[in-house]
Amino acid sequence: IVGRFGNRICKGKFTLDGVEYSLYINNHDNHLHGGKIGYDRKVWDACAVGDNAVRFSLLSPDEDEGYPGTLKIDVTYTLTEENGLSIHYEATTDKATILNLTNHSYFNVGGYDAGSILDNELTIDADTYLATDAQLIPTGELRSVSGTPFDFTAAKRVGDDIFADNDDIRIGGGYDHCFNFCGGESAVPVKRCELYDAKSGRVMSVYTDQPCVQLYTANGLAGDPSVFKGGYRPNNYGLLCLETQHMPDSINHENFTNCVLRPGEKYDYTTEYRFSVK
Repeated sequence: IVGRFGNRICKGKFTLDGVEYSLYINNHDNHLHGGKIGYDRKVWDACAVGDNAVRFSLLSPDEDEGYPGTLKIDVTYTLTEENGLSIHYEATTDKATILNLTNHSYFNVGGYDAGSILDNELTIDADTYLATDAQLIPTGELRSVSGTPFDFTAAKRVGDDIFADNDDIRIGGGYDHCFNFCGGESAVPVKRCELYDAKSGRVMSVYTDQPCVQLYTANGLAGDPSVFKGGYRPNNYGLLCLETQHMPDSINHENFTNCVLRPGEKYDYTTEYRFSVK
């Protein structure tokens, strides 16, 4: 789980209700994925919920990594009847804050030792994506995916356009961009993405009520000391992330999705990764 704010915040600064806040800088000149000790590095309380779910809870204090407000978070993982892993995010605060929780798991539906994900077929129900600067900070422009390497409205190989002659692709070294779902967030989780590996026949479908997804194709993982399942050491384009979320740096753009959580409100979103075969 990535937070308090998944993705990037420009210069690690934002203003909320007339007060400027400064966050930890850990990605070039910017704040990324919650800072020095994000929620992925916290120790959460855990309890079983019935036979097929576990709830993780965290109390994030006021000024944690520079963020305002004491935040109470519950994240419930449930194995569903649809061969899915459902992730239900809930949070409340005692002071206005910003919040953008997401899951940053890496996937290769061909299997951890299947090699590159470039042959995987991907579909994303998104009509625009966010243009970025050289440090992957959104410029504020929502660009149409039509006629660009970012058009996944019909299934295509991840590798078809990943090395295209396109400024946004070159900046990211591949895909590391926010895709904005058609119609924005939904009242209930709906199918927004599908990843298919023809060799194994495996399919991963992503259902969510969030408004966006960050597609990251592991463009910079070569040489990373991490060790994944089966002792696999990561390489570029060997796996990918589909991180459902709100728009990165949204607090600094009036035309972006709302990421402010206030006392009396509840942050309440669900994403489910469902697995099947063709």
